[in-house]
Amino acid sequence: MQRYGHEMKRLLLVFFSALLLTGCASTPVANSQFSAADIGFAEMMIPHHEQAVLMSDIALTNSSSEEILSLAQEIKAAQAPEIEQMKSWEGVSPSMHMGHMVDGMLSDEEIQQLRDSEGVTFDRLFLEAMIAHHQGAIKMAKKVTGSANKEVAALALAIIEAQEKEIAYMQELIKFY
Repeated sequence: MQRYGHEMKRLLLVFFSALLLTGCASTPVANSQFSAADIGFAEMMIPHHEQAVLMSDIALTNSSSEEILSLAQEIKAAQAPEIEQMKSWEGVSPSMHMGHMVDGMLSDEEIQQLRDSEGVTFDRLFLEAMIAHHQGAIKMAKKVTGSANKEVAALALAIIEAQEKEIAYMQELIKFY
């Protein structure tokens, strides 16, 4: 009887492991407009951008710095339309990658630390986190700059250009915090 219990536990472990792997390791499927790489890029970049918008929303509440407030507004204004653009692409299912930690993403604990901070402490944490976040986005975008789809390639280049400029600005700004 004990042997049966051990085998049942093993079977359940294998079953749940398979469920986890199929839910997380699904490969984007190409279609007539977008390659698998294009779709994978969008599925990772959407939650990445959504987190940048969340971080910006926190900044709009927790910071009193004119520079940080302005930067947060700019990030939201740039990334919200890009999220909608990528969500409109045929074959994109952004929820599939929501739980993944892609380059530059903050953990739940780091987001909570931002929420719990204010003043100069918040401003420094925000800038450090957003610099790393932008660096991750650039790394992802560089993978699809050569896409055969002109919209994907143009968006990737626009993300790289905008976020490189914002990183340079944040690196100068952080010297004051």
